[in-house]
Amino acid sequence: MTVPSVKVSNRYQIAVPQHARKRLKIKSGDRLLVDVQDGMMILLPEPQNYTQSLAGLHREIWEKSGDYIAGERNAWNDSSKS
Repeated sequence: MTVPSVKVSNRYQIAVPQHARKRLKIKSGDRLLVDVQDGMMILLPEPQNYTQSLAGLHREIWEKSGDYIAGERNAWNDSSKS
C-alpha cells in the first residue's frame, strides 16, 4: 500500500485527498485546525460546537478520581481533629 501524497503549490496550498475528505466528512468551506507535533502537521476538522465535541473526553480519568478525592477529604478531616 502506498501512502498518498500531496503537492504544495507555489501559494503554499494543498488539496485534501478524496479518501481523507470522505472519512473525515470534510466539505467545501469547512475549516480545519492545524497542529504541528514532532515534525508532523496534523489537520483536524474544526468542531461546530467545542463544548459538545469535548464532552466525555477522558471520562475514565474522572471516574477513577472519586476514590482519590474521598481519600484526600478523609485525610484532611482526620488531620483537623488532632
